[in-house]
Amino acid sequence: MPIENAIERGTNVYVYNEKGHVTAIIALGRGPKDGLVGYTPSSVSLRRGSNIYVHNERGSTIRIIPGK
Repeated sequence: MPIENAIERGTNVYVYNEKGHVTAIIALGRGPKDGLVGYTPSSVSLRRGSNIYVHNERGSTIRIIPGK
């Protein structure tokens, strides 16, 4: 099911499907720049440290984009 919304709350990002159900809870880092970068219908992107982590609708990491 496609991702409808992703909301950062505290040190987690909650991923919601089109029915409003939580499909994943993804932990964030605790750094000052860590947080939700954005989302699409098929992925959620989070910054942890200098890297961007891309997760699917179930919260599994599908890609890591190294920072500089």
